Amino acid sequence: MSTTEQLRLLTTPSGPQPAAADVAAVFDPARLTQARQLAGMTKTALAQHVGVSAAAVGQWESSTTPPRPDHLTRAAEALEVPIGFFALGRPYARLDASAAHFRCLRSTRASQRAKAIRFVEQIWELAYALEKRVRFPAVDLPGFRGGEPHPGEVPADPAQAAQVLRRAWQLGDGPIPHLVRTMETHGLLVTMVSFAGADTPRIDAFATSRLPRPTVVLTPDRADDVYEHRFAAAHELGHLLLHADIAPGDKQQEREADAFAAELLTPAGSIGPLLPARLNFPAFTELSLAWGVSLKSLIYRSRELGLMSEVTARRGYQRIEQMRKLGLIVAEPVTHYPGETPCLLAKAFTIAQQQGLTHTKLAGELQWRVPRVRKLLGDNDSRPELTLITTPRSAAATGS
Repeated sequence: MSTTEQLRLLTTPSGPQPAAADVAAVFDPARLTQARQLAGMTKTALAQHVGVSAAAVGQWESSTTPPRPDHLTRAAEALEVPIGFFALGRPYARLDASAAHFRCLRSTRASQRAKAIRFVEQIWELAYALEKRVRFPAVDLPGFRGGEPHPGEVPADPAQAAQVLRRAWQLGDGPIPHLVRTMETHGLLVTMVSFAGADTPRIDAFATSRLPRPTVVLTPDRADDVYEHRFAAAHELGHLLLHADIAPGDKQQEREADAFAAELLTPAGSIGPLLPARLNFPAFTELSLAWGVSLKSLIYRSRELGLMSEVTARRGYQRIEQMRKLGLIVAEPVTHYPGETPCLLAKAFTIAQQQGLTHTKLAGELQWRVPRVRKLLGDNDSRPELTLITTPRSAAATGS
């Protein structure tokens, strides 16, 4: 059988899993690296599961020496992927860690960043599979054309860039009611799942424009407060427009993205005349509800626009913290605001289902497990897991 025929059989979206020997013949080293980093596993840890040396795993991933079929079988079990995951033949958009802007870059470990990057690669694969069946909105982002960024088309000044985006998306000069939904309707991929378990909050939000669709990853911990969530989304939008061709990691970039988010959500020309020059919390609360930003952001904006002194603003922050501790300020979760919850991928799948697509078929095409497909679609099974404990025959026989 030719390599082409093997690839065709291995990528068939239904049917039994391919034999390990067939996968070994068309082994893709990059897929092993992807699965290992998604699992947060070092080469040494994987080697222990498989029963080889760490050097052997390194040789597999560098294409120096191919793995044996039995080694692939044990690797698939350890990494919780189908054996076919390791085969060549499926679309794969490789992404480097230097192409993503992490909000908490300095506090994020290399292994956590690697897991995040591999997650985004899979988001692209999922979108690609769905887009073959469903027409997605065209990418409409200033400075991004033909599937790649075009530096220099957006002003370097954050406030000006935010104004450019408002005009391009015809947002006017008032509040933006549904920021995440607006991003999706303009062709951006936005996702919000716990992609790294307990490590997800440490990684925090990030974005990349180095894929055919600009992608923004938001994290569930921010979703507990819709105002923080919206600001994080606007912040990542700022990176996409301002820093598409700039290596991430500079604190100045984070400040610029914050300035972009502030101007996007609360344009100076519109919010300035409405902001009180003193700590009028009823007025700030009304503006907070109308514009979808936090009280703290509004006080910061007042100081930033020269309407309030640093001393007064600091007193305002202290007051907000006191009110929060007393339960007078309660965070609103994103679940109360459907327009701030990503839905593009889930809706695309729902439409594709009408053409006969199922979770099982999609999982077979991607060579993922069904729970992984559901997770990335944002369709996590929230039911508690039933665990059955069996009694050893010897114990049952003695009645113990």
